Amino acid sequence: MEISSTALDLPLAPKTALLKDTSHVNALENEAIYIFREVAAQFEKPVLLFSGGKDSITLVRLAQKAFWPAKIPFPLMHIDTGHNFPETIAFRDKLVAELGLELIVRNVQDSIDQGKVKEESGRYSSRNSLQTTTLLDAIEEFKFDACIGGARRDEEKARAKERIFSVRDDFGQWDERNQRPELFDMLNGQIELGQNVRVFPISNWTELDVWSYIKEENIEIPSIYFAHKRKVFLRDGLIWSHSDYVYQEEDEEVLEKMVRFRTVGDMSCTAAVYSEATDIEAVVQEIRDSTISERGARIDDKRSEAAMEKRKQQGYF
Repeated sequence: MEISSTALDLPLAPKTALLKDTSHVNALENEAIYIFREVAAQFEKPVLLFSGGKDSITLVRLAQKAFWPAKIPFPLMHIDTGHNFPETIAFRDKLVAELGLELIVRNVQDSIDQGKVKEESGRYSSRNSLQTTTLLDAIEEFKFDACIGGARRDEEKARAKERIFSVRDDFGQWDERNQRPELFDMLNGQIELGQNVRVFPISNWTELDVWSYIKEENIEIPSIYFAHKRKVFLRDGLIWSHSDYVYQEEDEEVLEKMVRFRTVGDMSCTAAVYSEATDIEAVVQEIRDSTISERGARIDDKRSEAAMEKRKQQGYF
Protein backbone atom coordinates (compact mmCIF):
# COMPACT_ATOMS: atom_id res chain seq x y z
CA MET A 1 0.00 0.00 0.00
CA GLU A 2 1.38 3.41 -0.96
CA ILE A 3 1.57 5.93 1.88
CA SER A 4 0.80 9.50 0.89
CA SER A 5 3.00 12.42 1.86
CA THR A 6 0.01 13.86 3.73
CA ALA A 7 -0.14 10.83 6.00
CA LEU A 8 3.52 11.38 6.90
CA ASP A 9 2.99 15.13 7.31
CA LEU A 10 5.76 15.79 4.74
CA PRO A 11 5.81 18.47 2.07
CA LEU A 12 5.30 17.35 -1.50
CA ALA A 13 9.01 17.41 -2.38
CA PRO A 14 10.84 15.26 -4.94
CA LYS A 15 11.06 11.82 -3.34
CA THR A 16 14.62 11.08 -4.43
CA ALA A 17 16.02 14.31 -2.99
CA LEU A 18 14.11 13.86 0.26
CA LEU A 19 15.26 10.28 0.74
CA LYS A 20 18.89 11.13 -0.11
CA ASP A 21 19.13 14.01 2.39
CA THR A 22 17.34 12.11 5.17
CA SER A 23 19.30 8.89 4.77
CA HIS A 24 22.63 10.75 4.73
CA VAL A 25 21.89 12.65 7.94
CA ASN A 26 20.48 9.57 9.64
CA ALA A 27 23.49 7.46 8.68
CA LEU A 28 25.95 9.98 10.17
CA GLU A 29 23.86 10.40 13.31
CA ASN A 30 23.48 6.63 13.76
CA GLU A 31 27.22 6.09 13.33
CA ALA A 32 28.02 8.76 15.94
CA ILE A 33 25.50 7.32 18.42
CA TYR A 34 27.03 3.86 17.90
CA ILE A 35 30.50 5.27 18.63
CA PHE A 36 29.30 6.98 21.81
CA ARG A 37 27.76 3.73 23.06
CA GLU A 38 30.94 1.81 22.23
CA VAL A 39 32.91 4.32 24.31
CA ALA A 40 30.58 3.84 27.27
CA ALA A 41 30.83 0.06 26.90
CA GLN A 42 34.60 -0.24 26.42
CA PHE A 43 36.13 2.45 28.64
CA GLU A 44 36.04 3.12 32.36
CA LYS A 45 36.55 6.91 32.51
CA PRO A 46 35.62 8.77 29.31
CA VAL A 47 35.40 12.55 29.01
CA LEU A 48 34.00 14.80 26.30
CA LEU A 49 36.43 17.58 25.31
CA PHE A 50 34.30 20.70 25.02
CA SER A 51 35.31 24.10 23.62
CA GLY A 52 31.92 25.75 23.13
CA GLY A 53 32.36 25.50 19.37
CA LYS A 54 29.86 24.08 16.88
CA ASP A 55 31.49 20.63 16.66
CA SER A 56 31.60 20.01 20.40
CA ILE A 57 28.06 21.36 20.74
CA THR A 58 26.98 18.85 18.10
CA LEU A 59 28.72 16.11 20.11
CA VAL A 60 26.69 17.04 23.17
CA ARG A 61 23.43 16.67 21.22
CA LEU A 62 24.55 13.30 19.83
CA ALA A 63 25.56 12.12 23.31
CA GLN A 64 22.14 13.14 24.62
CA LYS A 65 20.49 11.00 21.96
CA ALA A 66 22.85 8.08 22.57
CA PHE A 67 21.97 7.79 26.26
CA TRP A 68 18.45 9.21 26.44
CA PRO A 69 16.50 9.20 28.74
CA ALA A 70 19.51 8.98 31.07
CA LYS A 71 21.94 11.88 31.38
CA ILE A 72 25.24 11.90 29.53
CA PRO A 73 27.28 9.48 31.70
CA PHE A 74 30.59 11.34 31.62
CA PRO A 75 31.80 14.89 32.24
CA LEU A 76 32.68 17.63 29.79
CA MET A 77 36.17 19.14 30.00
CA HIS A 78 37.39 22.46 28.63
CA ILE A 79 41.08 23.29 28.37
CA ASP A 80 40.78 27.06 28.72
CA THR A 81 43.55 29.19 27.23
CA GLY A 82 42.21 32.28 29.00
CA HIS A 83 42.13 33.99 25.60
CA ASN A 84 38.79 32.67 24.40
CA PHE A 85 35.93 34.65 22.93
CA PRO A 86 33.69 35.85 25.81
CA GLU A 87 30.60 34.78 23.84
CA THR A 88 31.88 31.21 23.73
CA ILE A 89 32.58 30.98 27.45
CA ALA A 90 29.15 32.45 28.29
CA PHE A 91 27.51 29.91 26.00
CA ARG A 92 29.53 27.05 27.55
CA ASP A 93 28.39 27.92 31.05
CA LYS A 94 24.77 28.39 29.96
CA LEU A 95 24.66 25.03 28.18
CA VAL A 96 26.06 22.94 31.04
CA ALA A 97 23.75 24.69 33.51
CA GLU A 98 20.66 24.04 31.37
CA LEU A 99 21.52 20.38 30.80
CA GLY A 100 22.77 19.72 34.33
CA LEU A 101 26.13 18.41 33.09
CA GLU A 102 29.42 18.19 34.95
CA LEU A 103 32.04 20.59 33.58
CA ILE A 104 35.75 20.33 34.34
CA VAL A 105 37.86 23.37 33.44
CA ARG A 106 41.65 23.34 33.43
CA ASN A 107 43.54 26.52 32.63
CA VAL A 108 46.62 27.11 30.49
CA GLN A 109 47.45 30.03 32.78
CA ASP A 110 48.09 27.54 35.60
CA SER A 111 50.58 25.66 33.40
CA ILE A 112 52.32 28.98 32.68
CA ASP A 113 52.41 29.94 36.37
CA GLN A 114 53.87 26.51 37.24
CA GLY A 115 56.65 26.99 34.69
CA LYS A 116 55.55 23.99 32.62
CA VAL A 117 55.08 26.08 29.46
CA LYS A 118 56.33 29.48 28.38
CA GLU A 119 54.09 32.30 27.21
CA GLU A 120 54.77 33.21 23.59
CA SER A 121 55.41 36.79 22.51
CA GLY A 122 55.51 38.72 19.27
CA ARG A 123 53.53 39.04 16.08
CA TYR A 124 52.15 35.48 15.96
CA SER A 125 52.04 34.68 19.67
CA SER A 126 49.27 32.32 20.76
CA ARG A 127 48.38 30.04 23.63
CA ASN A 128 46.87 27.43 21.36
CA SER A 129 49.90 25.14 21.28
CA LEU A 130 50.31 25.50 25.06
CA GLN A 131 47.07 23.60 25.61
CA THR A 132 48.81 20.26 25.05
CA THR A 133 50.59 20.29 28.42
CA THR A 134 47.44 21.33 30.28
CA LEU A 135 45.41 18.63 28.52
CA LEU A 136 47.91 15.84 29.26
CA ASP A 137 48.11 16.92 32.91
CA ALA A 138 44.30 16.84 33.17
CA ILE A 139 44.13 13.37 31.61
CA GLU A 140 46.66 12.16 34.18
CA GLU A 141 44.90 13.95 37.04
CA PHE A 142 41.52 12.34 36.37
CA LYS A 143 42.85 9.08 34.85
CA PHE A 144 40.69 9.48 31.75
CA ASP A 145 41.13 6.58 29.34
CA ALA A 146 39.06 8.00 26.48
CA CYS A 147 38.81 11.65 25.40
CA ILE A 148 35.96 12.34 22.97
CA GLY A 149 36.50 15.21 20.54
CA GLY A 150 34.91 16.87 17.55
CA ALA A 151 37.75 16.56 15.01
CA ARG A 152 36.69 15.74 11.46
CA ARG A 153 38.72 14.23 8.63
CA ASP A 154 37.73 16.97 6.18
CA GLU A 155 39.29 19.71 8.32
CA GLU A 156 43.00 19.09 7.84
CA LYS A 157 45.46 16.54 6.42
CA ALA A 158 46.72 15.29 9.79
CA ARG A 159 43.16 14.70 10.99
CA ALA A 160 42.38 12.81 7.80
CA LYS A 161 44.97 10.20 8.83
CA GLU A 162 43.41 9.37 12.19
CA ARG A 163 41.14 6.50 13.13
CA ILE A 164 37.90 6.99 15.06
CA PHE A 165 39.58 5.31 18.05
CA SER A 166 43.03 6.94 17.99
CA VAL A 167 45.45 5.44 20.52
CA ARG A 168 47.94 7.64 22.40
CA ASP A 169 50.96 6.22 24.23
CA ASP A 170 51.80 6.77 27.90
CA PHE A 171 53.37 10.13 26.96
CA GLY A 172 50.17 11.21 25.21
CA GLN A 173 51.84 11.01 21.80
CA TRP A 174 50.30 9.90 18.51
CA ASP A 175 52.14 7.76 15.98
CA GLU A 176 50.50 8.12 12.57
CA ARG A 177 52.43 5.07 11.29
CA ASN A 178 51.10 2.74 13.95
CA GLN A 179 47.30 2.77 13.90
CA ARG A 180 44.73 0.04 14.21
CA PRO A 181 42.56 -1.01 11.27
CA GLU A 182 38.85 -0.28 11.68
CA LEU A 183 37.25 -2.73 9.30
CA PHE A 184 33.47 -3.17 9.19
CA ASP A 185 33.02 -0.50 11.90
CA MET A 186 34.77 -2.69 14.48
CA LEU A 187 36.21 -0.38 17.14
CA ASN A 188 38.94 -1.83 19.33
CA GLY A 189 39.23 -0.03 22.66
CA GLN A 190 41.79 -2.32 24.29
CA ILE A 191 44.72 -0.31 25.61
CA GLU A 192 47.81 -0.93 27.69
CA LEU A 193 48.45 0.61 31.10
CA GLY A 194 49.18 4.32 30.68
CA GLN A 195 47.69 4.57 27.20
CA ASN A 196 44.51 6.47 26.38
CA VAL A 197 42.34 6.89 23.32
CA ARG A 198 41.05 9.96 21.51
CA VAL A 199 37.63 9.26 20.04
CA PHE A 200 36.11 11.15 17.09
CA PRO A 201 32.38 10.37 16.64
CA ILE A 202 31.93 12.89 13.81
CA SER A 203 35.15 12.02 12.04
CA ASN A 204 33.28 11.23 8.80
CA TRP A 205 31.19 14.41 8.82
CA THR A 206 31.94 17.51 6.75
CA GLU A 207 31.54 21.12 7.81
CA LEU A 208 28.33 21.26 5.79
CA ASP A 209 27.06 18.09 7.51
CA VAL A 210 27.57 19.73 10.90
CA TRP A 211 25.79 22.92 9.91
CA SER A 212 22.94 21.00 8.28
CA TYR A 213 22.54 18.95 11.46
CA ILE A 214 22.51 22.09 13.62
CA LYS A 215 19.81 23.49 11.35
CA GLU A 216 17.67 20.33 11.32
CA GLU A 217 17.99 19.82 15.08
CA ASN A 218 17.48 23.52 15.84
CA ILE A 219 20.59 23.51 18.04
CA GLU A 220 21.53 26.77 19.74
CA ILE A 221 25.10 27.97 19.05
CA PRO A 222 27.19 31.00 20.14
CA SER A 223 26.31 34.29 18.47
CA ILE A 224 29.78 34.76 16.95
CA TYR A 225 28.94 32.11 14.33
CA PHE A 226 26.50 34.62 12.82
CA ALA A 227 27.38 37.90 11.11
CA HIS A 228 27.87 40.81 13.50
CA LYS A 229 29.84 44.02 13.74
CA ARG A 230 33.25 43.55 15.34
CA LYS A 231 36.46 45.51 15.68
CA VAL A 232 39.09 43.79 13.55
CA PHE A 233 42.37 44.44 11.75
CA LEU A 234 43.89 42.94 8.63
CA ARG A 235 47.15 41.00 8.51
CA ASP A 236 48.51 38.46 6.02
CA GLY A 237 45.21 38.42 4.16
CA LEU A 238 43.33 37.35 7.31
CA ILE A 239 40.82 39.18 9.52
CA TRP A 240 42.12 39.27 13.11
CA SER A 241 40.04 40.20 16.15
CA HIS A 242 41.03 43.40 17.93
CA SER A 243 41.64 42.34 21.53
CA ASP A 244 44.07 42.73 24.41
CA TYR A 245 44.83 39.03 23.86
CA VAL A 246 45.98 39.54 20.26
CA TYR A 247 49.32 41.16 19.42
CA GLN A 248 48.86 44.15 17.14
CA GLU A 249 51.33 46.51 15.48
CA GLU A 250 50.80 50.26 15.91
CA ASP A 251 50.33 50.73 12.17
CA GLU A 252 47.64 48.03 11.89
CA GLU A 253 44.39 49.95 11.62
CA VAL A 254 41.37 48.89 13.65
CA LEU A 255 38.23 48.65 11.54
CA GLU A 256 34.61 47.80 12.36
CA LYS A 257 33.28 45.24 9.90
CA MET A 258 30.43 42.75 9.51
CA VAL A 259 32.07 39.38 10.11
CA ARG A 260 31.40 35.96 11.52
CA PHE A 261 33.51 32.95 12.52
CA ARG A 262 33.41 29.58 10.73
CA THR A 263 35.51 27.92 13.41
CA VAL A 264 36.10 29.01 17.00
CA GLY A 265 39.27 28.63 19.03
CA ASP A 266 41.65 30.87 20.93
CA MET A 267 41.15 34.52 19.86
CA SER A 268 44.81 34.74 18.86
CA CYS A 269 44.56 31.88 16.36
CA THR A 270 41.08 32.25 14.87
CA ALA A 271 40.38 34.60 11.98
CA ALA A 272 36.99 35.93 10.97
CA VAL A 273 35.39 36.00 7.52
CA TYR A 274 33.36 38.78 5.93
CA SER A 275 29.71 37.76 6.02
CA GLU A 276 26.12 38.94 5.96
CA ALA A 277 24.77 35.58 7.19
CA THR A 278 22.71 36.42 10.26
CA ASP A 279 20.68 33.20 10.52
CA ILE A 280 21.26 29.47 10.15
CA GLU A 281 19.75 29.23 6.66
CA ALA A 282 22.12 31.91 5.38
CA VAL A 283 25.10 30.26 7.06
CA VAL A 284 24.32 26.89 5.46
CA GLN A 285 24.00 28.51 2.04
CA GLU A 286 27.25 30.40 2.57
CA ILE A 287 29.06 27.14 3.40
CA ARG A 288 27.57 25.50 0.29
CA ASP A 289 28.92 28.33 -1.86
CA SER A 290 32.34 28.58 -0.21
CA THR A 291 35.45 27.42 -2.05
CA ILE A 292 37.72 27.77 1.00
CA SER A 293 38.08 25.27 3.85
CA GLU A 294 37.08 26.42 7.33
CA ARG A 295 40.69 25.74 8.44
CA GLY A 296 41.65 28.55 6.10
CA ALA A 297 40.58 30.84 8.94
CA ARG A 298 42.80 29.13 11.54
CA ILE A 299 45.87 31.33 11.95
CA ASP A 300 47.87 28.67 13.84
CA ASP A 301 47.73 26.35 10.81
CA LYS A 302 49.75 28.92 8.85
CA ARG A 303 52.88 28.39 10.97
CA SER A 304 54.01 25.45 8.87
CA GLU A 305 52.64 22.86 6.45
CA ALA A 306 52.78 20.20 9.19
CA ALA A 307 51.76 22.37 12.16
CA MET A 308 48.73 20.29 13.14
CA GLU A 309 50.49 16.96 12.70
CA LYS A 310 53.39 18.04 14.93
CA ARG A 311 51.00 19.17 17.67
CA LYS A 312 49.12 15.87 17.50
CA GLN A 313 52.36 13.90 17.77
CA GLN A 314 53.10 15.83 20.98
CA GLY A 315 49.73 14.97 22.50
CA TYR A 316 47.43 17.67 21.15
CA PHE A 317 43.70 16.91 20.75
